[in-house]
Amino acid sequence: MSQGSPSTFDEDAYLAANPDVAAAVAAGTISSGLVHYQRYGANENRALQPNVRAAPLRLPFQKHKIPQRRDKILAGLDLRSLEGVEIGALTAPLVTRSEGNIFYVDHADTKTLQESYRLHSAVDVANIVDVDGVWGDHTLQECLGRERQVDYVVASHVIEHTPDMITWLREIRAILRPNGTLRLAIPDRRYTFDYLRFDSRIHDVLDAYLRRARTPLPRAIIEHHSLLRYVDIKAAWDCTLDDANLVPYNTTSKGLDLARDAIENGTYHDVHCWVFTPVTFAELCMQLAELDLLDFACGYHIETPRHESEFYVGMVADDDRNARIASWARMRDSLRASATYQWT
Repeated sequence: MSQGSPSTFDEDAYLAANPDVAAAVAAGTISSGLVHYQRYGANENRALQPNVRAAPLRLPFQKHKIPQRRDKILAGLDLRSLEGVEIGALTAPLVTRSEGNIFYVDHADTKTLQESYRLHSAVDVANIVDVDGVWGDHTLQECLGRERQVDYVVASHVIEHTPDMITWLREIRAILRPNGTLRLAIPDRRYTFDYLRFDSRIHDVLDAYLRRARTPLPRAIIEHHSLLRYVDIKAAWDCTLDDANLVPYNTTSKGLDLARDAIENGTYHDVHCWVFTPVTFAELCMQLAELDLLDFACGYHIETPRHESEFYVGMVADDDRNARIASWARMRDSLRASATYQWT
């Protein structure tokens, strides 16, 4: 089917693939699916058929295109011809098995995940993907299979949970083919429940690395629970939040109890071990590259869109230390020069 040809356009299929458009047509706010596709859908890279998503847009995005979240993460990847790994897909994989050769990795097997999320109303446990490999006690290479390599790794809102970020990145690098890529969606501290937390610093990252942390360290558990706050994203963007009156999720005492439990019983308490803004993430990666502890260069980045709460980074395996350092400096400098980047 031609992406924009009216002669082959299937109205029913388009509306089934895009329920929000179907609702707009039913409400009379737009006359038909075809009109929507011609005016907006083609530029938004909308799917034309149910369960058949459009291929990710390529970089650089054309000015008239409006990339969706999936485009920003998977930009330019030919899913049909490449092999990949998706970490932490849960119920919403960015790449489905019908779209390409994908291997799903998580911190627990499918049955354990279903039990863990059984009481979470926001998670339909029946839709949790079939996990192919459990990454925890075993290395990522062991999960994937001896000496097997892939072309790309995708991780949405995962890196901030990793107890030892350096080793996590190194294990990913070890399974990538030459010029392989790691695609990340990362929460921006300024617009999330981490609003009051401190940006992660190099000495904390190095401390976790030297300890070979496989579970969140007590400091991270305590800070996470002490400083979590309910944050309105729009108010954070509009700089109208009252820091002193933000409602807490938990208490310092709970964080202390959980940290004790982690030490005494080895319990894994899932928290945000690391927090970033786009600039501090670039600076941290630059410092790690300078220490020769990061074998990735910055391939591209997309700063946090207004009234949203995450940014996107494409990392590329690179053996040239100086090129790696320079790439992260470019990301940092471009953000510093950005007219839309918020510093408050």
